Amino acid sequence: MSTPYHSKLWAHLLTMRAATDDFDRITRAAANARVDVNPHQIDAALFALRSPLSQGAILADEVGLGKTIEAGLVLSQRWAERRRKLIVVVPATLRKQWAMELEEKFHLPSVILEAKSFNSLLRQGHSNPFDLRNQVVICSYHFAAAKSEFISQVSWDLAVLDEAHRLRNVYKSTNKLAKNIQATLARTKKLLLTATPLQNSLMELYGLVSIVDPNVFGDDKSFQAQFTRQSSEDRNQLLRERLAPICTRTLRKQVLEYIRYTNRIPITQEFTPSDDEHRLYEEVTEYLRREVLLALPASQRSLMTLVLRKLLASSTFAIAGTLRGLIRRLENLQPINVEEVADDYEGMDELEDEWDDTTEEERVDPQLLAEELSLLRRYADLAESIRNNAKGDALLTVLDKAMDKAKSLGAREKAVIFTESRRTQQYLFQLLTDNGYEGKIVLFNGMNNDPLSTHIYQEWLKRHEGESVITGSRSADIRAALIEEFRDRATILIATESAAEGVNLQFCSLIVNYDLPWNPQRVEQRIGRCHRYGQKHDVVVVNFLNKRNEADQRVYELLAEKFQLFSGIFGASDEVLGALESGVDLEKRIAQVYQECRTVEEINAAFDALQKELESSIESRLTETRRALLDNFDEDVHARLKVYEGQATERLSEQQQYLLSLAKVELANDALFDDSTPRFRYSGNDAPSGIYHLDWKAAEVNGDNFFRIDHPLAQALVDRAVTRELPPAELAIHYSDYEGLISTVQALKGKSGWLQVTELAVESLELEEFLVFSGITDDGGIVDEETCLKLFKPKAMVRQIDPSAIPPASVEQFEAKIVKEKLHLVEEKNGRFFDEEVAKLDRWADDLKFGLEQEIKDLDKQIRELRRASTTAVSLADKLAAQKAQRDIETQRNKKRRELYEAQDAIDAKRNELIENIERQLKQTHRLKPLFTIRWTVV
Repeated sequence: MSTPYHSKLWAHLLTMRAATDDFDRITRAAANARVDVNPHQIDAALFALRSPLSQGAILADEVGLGKTIEAGLVLSQRWAERRRKLIVVVPATLRKQWAMELEEKFHLPSVILEAKSFNSLLRQGHSNPFDLRNQVVICSYHFAAAKSEFISQVSWDLAVLDEAHRLRNVYKSTNKLAKNIQATLARTKKLLLTATPLQNSLMELYGLVSIVDPNVFGDDKSFQAQFTRQSSEDRNQLLRERLAPICTRTLRKQVLEYIRYTNRIPITQEFTPSDDEHRLYEEVTEYLRREVLLALPASQRSLMTLVLRKLLASSTFAIAGTLRGLIRRLENLQPINVEEVADDYEGMDELEDEWDDTTEEERVDPQLLAEELSLLRRYADLAESIRNNAKGDALLTVLDKAMDKAKSLGAREKAVIFTESRRTQQYLFQLLTDNGYEGKIVLFNGMNNDPLSTHIYQEWLKRHEGESVITGSRSADIRAALIEEFRDRATILIATESAAEGVNLQFCSLIVNYDLPWNPQRVEQRIGRCHRYGQKHDVVVVNFLNKRNEADQRVYELLAEKFQLFSGIFGASDEVLGALESGVDLEKRIAQVYQECRTVEEINAAFDALQKELESSIESRLTETRRALLDNFDEDVHARLKVYEGQATERLSEQQQYLLSLAKVELANDALFDDSTPRFRYSGNDAPSGIYHLDWKAAEVNGDNFFRIDHPLAQALVDRAVTRELPPAELAIHYSDYEGLISTVQALKGKSGWLQVTELAVESLELEEFLVFSGITDDGGIVDEETCLKLFKPKAMVRQIDPSAIPPASVEQFEAKIVKEKLHLVEEKNGRFFDEEVAKLDRWADDLKFGLEQEIKDLDKQIRELRRASTTAVSLADKLAAQKAQRDIETQRNKKRRELYEAQDAIDAKRNELIENIERQLKQTHRLKPLFTIRWTVV
């Protein structure tokens, strides 16, 4: 008994553009998300969207609080506003993870741009592969820097920079990558994500803020003069005030009532390689140290050497296959290329993206060629003769122990085993199949084209035939099939690095690092597949320790003790992982130790030096300063989060109810609705047939379609309702049949009146939309906005209206009054944003002038010191030298004074130019669009 008038109202309520600082601004994004959004994440997203004049924000929540979710909400909101020029710049290791998170949690399509996909788009005729429609672009920092000319040509609506502490040294002339990114995205609104915006120096904070907005502080010299040369409570308070509009940080202790964390429990399994295994390791290691290596391209020798070392440590099967490849290429005088090694080592794309080799190619000497081929054949023969690996035997020993530990913690009997090599993956599959796990194993890698995976995929297609979980993309669907198989039926997932990217395995709480990466960020990412938000059990982490390899032992010690990756609640802390600008840089350093150090003493000395260097970065002396500047302990934080928690529950429930009610009206002939749950069976033409559920968790459990405002079916219903022309009508509102109590509507029982609903769109800094309810009773009483909205809650019927009946003039007069009030509120709010920007620009101008004045003061000080030196000098030569130096400094000072006046004028001119630009944006226009007029009666 709801009506088309109800439909039109609900459709507008679902799609209106809310005010910039209104909670409803984020409601649509949250309603579309396939994730439980926590109050602090709403708080952060609203902060990022707060002012339309802002150039961006730094979200600096402590690790583990879901900064990706916060950024996802902002991206999703921009997407809903049809501002779809979006770019996400991340470390190479996180590209696939971001793509999967955006797709799975926010239904945002994305494309990862790297050399291969970029060149493919160029060949397809795209003049600029970054300028894509309706796809979020994801790329690595190094690729963004390399393709800056293409990126800078796009008018981006938002750029998200994850692990943004990589850019904190942008103020240093040597940091070319950060400066490149800063210049490339200079005109773009930016969102920086980092748990460690301040690590070793206040200048790092200056660097990050200047990337977001260069007009918050003056230049680096003025910042140093004003903030870094002195330390006081007054300075901290001043800095805190300056940072408040641009940087927000939530602490774990503030959200413990919303999020439950589990522990990491480490198990270390030692093993001793056989004599043959050890001999193979030693001989191949010496081969890789040769001055001339013909089998490897000189231009990428250090990168390829690192990869060969990793394969050598993985298994004899991994290195044997690669050695045979080297032999084949060398026999044909063709150096092995990166793609061939990448076929077995899946971490190659990340390494290649951040690796620079510039050595010139070697000339081929026939005698050296014959000698090298002989060595390689000997190594390959030895590797192929070794059928049992000590580490594989150790896996069989520790797996049962680790399973028992996980079971004792209440977890399911499931383990994910990570290896860096596909050949090792096959070896482990056979080893475990032969030792009690036959039929219980799933393989997961970058190809997923083996017979077992193909069979699992075919069975998955049969099970889900006709369901929307099938996307049509084989690569995406086979990943989903393999993860479902592991979750529902198998016991072990043997995975290469592909599973460390973009796969959520919260249902598993046992991780085995069969091969241990040297990059702490990569290790953290692996463990984070299981130890993440939603994990119900403590997570067991198994690592292996080679007792015959001192360097391997020191790497493990570094990762376990210095980076604290394997134990505790959060694994690596903010300070620890934040100390690394790039984990690949650390891998290079470790590879250098393996390459150059031969004796135990040399190895230990090199690792001692490396640890000491890391400690100086990790053990920051700025802990107290960081707390004073960034950590917010005000009670209003807790109060605000409680309010957001309540609002989120209420508004999301409201949105869900509007959407369900809209569906019931618009799909009355095409769907069968369940009275007990927000669920219906659809069989129409606007979307695939099937069961649709408005609760994402229930939809996931039941295999239903998640019905949300951005779903194509919902969009079709909204478009239909919004565009429908509705003539004036009379609505009989059946309050007597309503089961609940609405006191304001009950007070109108037996009364009649008029209601006009109009859409008000205000265009100034941003587009904002309002619904204007002009409601009156026949006796001239005013019906407020809240009551007008509640009139649409009970069932109603449309009656024919008397053609001669027209609303009284007071309806139009009331509407004009409401419109005037709303326009005034928008103007008042924009005035606050304007004042905030002007204050920022005034402080920026003062900073620059302060820096110039400080330079003159420093020169005055030098002049005074030279005068004293001249007076106290004994010899005439010294007196003359001091006088000459004094004159030079005085000339320099007088020149600086003239420059100061000119610079101050230039600064004021720049400030005025910026303010004029803001004033142009503030010009306000509005339009009114009548939606419908009804005569109402409450019965």
